[in-house]
Amino acid sequence: MRIVTRPDFDGVVCAVLLKDALQIEGPVSWVEPGDVQKGRFAIDTQDILANLPYASGCALWFDHHHSNRMDRPIPGLFRMAPSAAGLVYEYYRDNLHRDYAELVRAADKIDSADLTMAEVFCPEAHPYLLLSMTLPGHSRKDTTYWDHLVGLLLAQDISAVLADPLVKERCDAVIAQNDAYQKLLIEHTRCEASVAITDFRNLVPAPDGNRFLVYALFPQANVHMKLRYDANDPNLLAVSVGHSIFNKTCRVDVGMLLQRYQGGGHYTVGACRFPRQFADEYVPKILEALIENKPGALPDVS
Repeated sequence: MRIVTRPDFDGVVCAVLLKDALQIEGPVSWVEPGDVQKGRFAIDTQDILANLPYASGCALWFDHHHSNRMDRPIPGLFRMAPSAAGLVYEYYRDNLHRDYAELVRAADKIDSADLTMAEVFCPEAHPYLLLSMTLPGHSRKDTTYWDHLVGLLLAQDISAVLADPLVKERCDAVIAQNDAYQKLLIEHTRCEASVAITDFRNLVPAPDGNRFLVYALFPQANVHMKLRYDANDPNLLAVSVGHSIFNKTCRVDVGMLLQRYQGGGHYTVGACRFPRQFADEYVPKILEALIENKPGALPDVS
């Protein structure tokens, strides 16, 4: 069997649990949601999909994204939940050879952005949060690191994982990166009504950093939209949208909104990628829906 999942912290934890429960030795296939949705990654009958949209023909499917829900039962487990890892854990709990309860709680907390201001401003004081920030997932060149991290989490506790030389190097880099990112975030973010808009299109490559920081820096905003060119294909514009984790007055269903623009996600957070020539058409419509802040606001893409 083959594990097919997304290269973020939730996906890594899914891979750890599936490898342990099913004793799968082969490498993990790290895939973006759009690759599954558009058929760019071939799925076969032995594949286990986790933290990704459903693909016909897979053996099992585990997901929690609001926009990916199906209208019929699928082998595996789908439910609105803090993380996909939590669903894998629930499904295979009796098959696991180690206690992963703490790791799964961390995946739930981080993927659902259930964080405090203190955690956002100082992630280095919170081991799992810091570790998750070493997984931005934008570059396919990081597959070796993702696989390395899965191996570590299969066998070691969090203190030993953070002491690993490669992980420590990544964590040190993240701490420095977050300091630089805060300055760039302030320089390239503006607010329109209750929407904070970060436009990194003139920065190549686009900077990475603490994805929760914008909500602490711009508390007047109830939602954030970030624009950047895709690291792997500069002809694609990547748009990320998320409800503020502190100012919880945004009512737009982000996942359903972005599904109309070649993306998807949860009610509170999502992303899409589309050819950059559609930016002048799509971006204003996405922004319009966020400013209007109406439940179910879905402007026509035609």
